[in-house]
Amino acid sequence: MELNFNHIQAAHCENGVTTSLLKNIGVQQITEPLAFGIGAGLFFVYVPFIKINNGPAIAFRTLPGLIFKRTCKALNIPVIRKKFSSREKAEAFLKDRLTEGFPVGCQVGVYYLTYFPKEYRFHFNAHNIIVYGQEEDNYLISDPVMETPTTLTSYELERVRFAKGALAPKGQLYYPVKGKPVTDEQIKRAIKSGIEKNVRNMLSIPGPIAGVSGIRYTGNKIKKWRDKLGTKQAGLYLAQLVRMQEEIGTGGGGFRYIYAAFLQEAYAYHQMDELLEISKQFTQSGDLWRTAAIQAAGIYKGRIGSQEDFNAMGNYLLEIAEIEKEAFTALKKLKWH
Repeated sequence: MELNFNHIQAAHCENGVTTSLLKNIGVQQITEPLAFGIGAGLFFVYVPFIKINNGPAIAFRTLPGLIFKRTCKALNIPVIRKKFSSREKAEAFLKDRLTEGFPVGCQVGVYYLTYFPKEYRFHFNAHNIIVYGQEEDNYLISDPVMETPTTLTSYELERVRFAKGALAPKGQLYYPVKGKPVTDEQIKRAIKSGIEKNVRNMLSIPGPIAGVSGIRYTGNKIKKWRDKLGTKQAGLYLAQLVRMQEEIGTGGGGFRYIYAAFLQEAYAYHQMDELLEISKQFTQSGDLWRTAAIQAAGIYKGRIGSQEDFNAMGNYLLEIAEIEKEAFTALKKLKWH
């Protein structure tokens, strides 16, 4: 049993799953940047009191699942989402949906994904894939970060769907239900609401750990890590920051590049020159995130490690915070037609 499904490679898993599932029900206008922007995917948060892989929780994008949820809601597309306590019921529900002709998105753990290179497997449970068919004991898998479709045995798929630990997926699956065709006018409205939501998330969340304030807060903390934690532990914390940016994210501040592409694509629906100018600022931010990752790698690999090196690392984030504050403030001031 194989559905008529077109695999699309993407820079990031949830963007790719969202794009593929929506195209599958006829939303041909959708692209990865549009899904990311409409879903208000750009974010930053530093949560020192939550540890993942022995380092602080750091995220460069919104919570897993929200990009898909927000994009579908903005386009008035109904969504089915389920979690399971029973592995048997989880597989039975999946098989029923495939029989009915629905490819489904699944939240899975990365550590036991057999088609991932070993160096990319670690305990992270918010990866997203699409299951679009079954041949004997093999499920057909479209993983947007892979170049071609692949397969998992029923045991392998069950293992990753019920991975343990933080953000445990609990067999979660989701899919959009086909309704009325999505119009360009709906896309236009969804772009505006996505930008406004992202502006609020980056500029207006109270407290120091989220949004632009969170980037600034982290930059100042990094300057103190060497004395407070010692060189080795401080290096591990920086390794965590790069891991969350590079392996769970899209590499080198890639979310910022995707958002820049979103603003360029938004220009086709809202002919405002400001969108193109602000897009350049997010490209600049992405470049600086990439430079910061190289600096961090130099520290945790032991090539550099003086206080000046930590200061330089922190200053990169302070500069990024200013660029993103300026960019989101400009988006906030847009006069929509």
